[in-house]
Amino acid sequence: MFHFDEELKKLPKEPGVYIMRDDRDVILYVGKAVNLYNRVRSYFRENIGRGPAIDKMVTLIARFEYIVTDSELEALVLENNLIKENSPKYNTLLKDDKTYPYIKVTVGEDYPRILFSRTMKKDKSRYFGPYTSAAAVRDTIDLLSKLYRLRTCNRSLPRDIGLERPCLNYHIKQCLAPCGGYVDKEQYREQVGRALEFLNGNYNVILRELEGKMKAAAEKLDFEGAAAYRDLFNSVKQVSQKQKMTDNVGEDKDIIALHQDRSEAVVQVFFVRDGKLIGREHYYMTHVSYEEKDVSGEMSEDGATKTKAEILENFVKQFYAGTPFIPRELMLQYEIEDRELIEKWLSQRKGGKVHVRVPKIGSKEKLVELAAENARHILEQDRERLKREEGRTIGAVKEIAGILGLERIERMEAFDISNINGFENVGSMVVFEKGRPKPSDYRKFRIKTVSGPDDYACMREVLTRRFTHGMEEREELEEKDLDHVYGSFTKFPDLLMMDGGRGQVNIALSVLDELHIHIPVCGMVKDDNHRTRGLYFNNVELPIDTRSEGFKLITRVQDEAHRFAIEYHRSLRSKAQVKSVLDDIPGVGPARRKALMRHFKSIEDIKNATVEELAEIPELNRKAAEAIHGFFTAES
Repeated sequence: MFHFDEELKKLPKEPGVYIMRDDRDVILYVGKAVNLYNRVRSYFRENIGRGPAIDKMVTLIARFEYIVTDSELEALVLENNLIKENSPKYNTLLKDDKTYPYIKVTVGEDYPRILFSRTMKKDKSRYFGPYTSAAAVRDTIDLLSKLYRLRTCNRSLPRDIGLERPCLNYHIKQCLAPCGGYVDKEQYREQVGRALEFLNGNYNVILRELEGKMKAAAEKLDFEGAAAYRDLFNSVKQVSQKQKMTDNVGEDKDIIALHQDRSEAVVQVFFVRDGKLIGREHYYMTHVSYEEKDVSGEMSEDGATKTKAEILENFVKQFYAGTPFIPRELMLQYEIEDRELIEKWLSQRKGGKVHVRVPKIGSKEKLVELAAENARHILEQDRERLKREEGRTIGAVKEIAGILGLERIERMEAFDISNINGFENVGSMVVFEKGRPKPSDYRKFRIKTVSGPDDYACMREVLTRRFTHGMEEREELEEKDLDHVYGSFTKFPDLLMMDGGRGQVNIALSVLDELHIHIPVCGMVKDDNHRTRGLYFNNVELPIDTRSEGFKLITRVQDEAHRFAIEYHRSLRSKAQVKSVLDDIPGVGPARRKALMRHFKSIEDIKNATVEELAEIPELNRKAAEAIHGFFTAES
């Protein structure tokens, strides 16, 4: 919960930029101020003629944040860049605003593609850029796709291999057609590797090849072909040009500084692209402790002093191991011990020289100081929020462990069953770790052995499958000497939470007993109004304070298990309804079903169609049209 009165008191009386956000964390407004304390507070006073638009915006503000700058001019520059980057609803925006393009290579796919992207995500793809010319990027992507005959479709491979015929690109020799199984995975990825070489900076081979083809076309008097090769040559050259760095323009750099207070450390990163500060982000570093007598460092667990430089170095290594874009220069607050080694590592990752510097004088030093100052403000601003969040998560888990008399709880799993009169019985498994949901570990179960509304039998099947599968995965990993690796079901919970009382708990205990697994099981008991009232554990119903964070966490776990089961059941019902109407008609398969829905848009329109109207669909002959019409006529 954002406490406006408290946060307004913390505002610094310094120049900077402020950012207003709504309850979905969407940026509403970005503004600059000579004095952040006075400017931001003015929004929350009584109406002083700000206008209806700003009055409306103020009612939507859920929280605000700010960035301190050295001067009002710096605040103006930063305000412009943030507005350009985020396009807030309540700022006056330049219509021709643009973002820099990237080249994205989906190396996480079995058969990668080369795509155009305006954003970078922390996914399994590799990103190249940013570039200044979108047209040149598109031309280069087109060139690489054609030159190395890479696919451009959205088919899911290898799942869809052989399901459909290859598209036109294969027949005009612009695709190797992995969709048809005409190239194996290793050969295809070799071609992708050559494209990556180009994107990593090895341009000369392609440039020489294009120049040769351009000259050959001109000698044959094929001036149209020569012009096409010339345009591609210029596009590749434009993309391949290295960004030139000076002290004032064209810079790509990250400015990194930290602030540490007691046991917490915050690292602030300013992102400079093409000489413009386009944004910033902060990151918390954990497992650091503060030594009272030595403010320059932190005490590590073994008692040795861990310096701020070491914390900064750890951040650089961890952050740039996962970020898709590495700038030409890192400007750090402190000298780091392995600077040369890190420079070499980053240069290899980027495919070009990367410099790690610690500026001592001038404007660059002031930028680092500015990042450190912002880190300090963030740490002060977020300390209370972090304490509240810890109370909602780790504190709530400790409270539950105390009520149940357990030494520790880290992972909790909750299960629920959903059906309507026994139709499509399904089960859900949701996972919470350290009080937070972990959706990547959620699992859905379609009940196989139970027909009819028998929740106990369904729960027995779900739990048996979950833990049997987990034991099998453990055995397989142990045989391969990979017992430290976790599969989808390998990691067992510290506590099982059943959506119900004695009955559901006893089902879980009996399954665990049969499998010789020892895990504590508690039931989340509801009252007559279907509201959680307590926990059932060791044959005793334990009361719990409904105002406590532990109770709120139990409610969240219960609601999440129920939601996940309901959504899965709803999706199955929807699929079954679509299938039952059309797939029961003789002669109507998937292709004709798609054609019918594409042409008529709804089942009702199909029912009302005449034989002649049905026969107009190319995929249907007269006999099929009569069969469909007859099916719905008999049904009515």
